[in-house]
Formats: sequence, C-alpha cells, structure tokens
Amino acid sequence: MKKFLLSVALNTVALLIVNQIFESFYIEGIGTAILASVILAILNVILKPILIILTLPITIITLGLFLLVINAITLMATQGLMGDSFVIDGFGMGFIASILISIITLVLGGLVKD
Repeated sequence: MKKFLLSVALNTVALLIVNQIFESFYIEGIGTAILASVILAILNVILKPILIILTLPITIITLGLFLLVINAITLMATQGLMGDSFVIDGFGMGFIASILISIITLVLGGLVKD
C-alpha cells in the first residue's frame, strides 16, 4: 500500500510539472491530478500488461521502444476517462508527456528512496 501511495504521489507531481511546461496539456487542479494519478496507476496494472502481450512482436522488433507508445496510450486512456478536467491535445502531446512523466517519476523516485 505504501508503494502504491508513493507511486500516486510521484505521478501527481509529475503530472503537475508537465501541466506547467506545456499549454496543450491541461489539468484543472491538484485534486484532478491526484485522481488522474490513481486512474493511471490502475490502468498500468490492468490495461498495460494486456497491451504489452498484444503488441509483443512489434515491441521485440523495435527493441522495446514500442513500450513508449503503450505508455502514451495508457495516458490518453486516462485522459479519456477524466473528461474535461484533464485534456491532452493530440497523441503526439500524449507521447511527449508520457516520456516526461516517466523521466520525472524516475528522478523523483530516486530522490525519495535515497
């Protein structure tokens, strides 16, 4: 449970940082960011493994780079479930945002664990 809460907190911070960087990535507020982080964590547990299995051949061919597309798909699915309080303008923005969110959570996770 502690790991899940830490993951949600780090994702919340990452979403808020990306929201500040890009105008085409909009989150209404901190409550929306927390809810989006919870939904994203749930989708990462349920949807992401299914997508990985279904796209395994292309993931192997691209040497794992297709996993970035899967991360963007889960972020876009989160945005679709959230409605107007969380808006990403296009898949390209979702792709860039998912990369930045991954990097930010990796860095913050390293700082928190040390």
